[in-house]
Amino acid sequence: MHAMTAANLRSAHGGESMAHMRYKIWADQAQREGFANVARLFRAVSAAEQAHATGHFKALRGEAGPFEVVAGAGFGLGSTSQNLSGAIAGEEFEINEMYPAYLTVAQMQGEAAAVKSMGYAVAAEKIHAALYRKAREAVDAGRDLAIGKIQICTNCGHTLEGEAPDVCPVCKVKRELYTEFA
Repeated sequence: MHAMTAANLRSAHGGESMAHMRYKIWADQAQREGFANVARLFRAVSAAEQAHATGHFKALRGEAGPFEVVAGAGFGLGSTSQNLSGAIAGEEFEINEMYPAYLTVAQMQGEAAAVKSMGYAVAAEKIHAALYRKAREAVDAGRDLAIGKIQICTNCGHTLEGEAPDVCPVCKVKRELYTEFA
């Protein structure tokens, strides 16, 4: 694998891994503040971020060894509204800056596995940002998020509200690979 694409995948893996854990912590905060549905959303998206981190890790194939990984991810614990703002900022950074740059390099270098993994992630991040904006609007109005079942494709992180599709529209796996957060 080309060095620049490998470094970008490691950075993306680090950022997605941090998001996975950060969202779990923020879910607990939302639960403590009485926003059970926001907590469920954070837990569901945490699972999607884990799928992204796993995809990036697998795309690195034989890469091994000690690497310094700079993820540039947000850090800290605030109110649920503040945490949602942080989540939105992180997702929008990935959508608008990080993944477009990383994808361009991976495409130029012909790294198909990296392009696939990062493409899956950016598709889901767009959905996450929209859901987090909706959640912050509710929380800022003093109410919990009105949301039904949340489905996460464990292969690519595709996220949706409602019933899982028969086939994931992003990665084409069967419905059995979706996890429901109800």
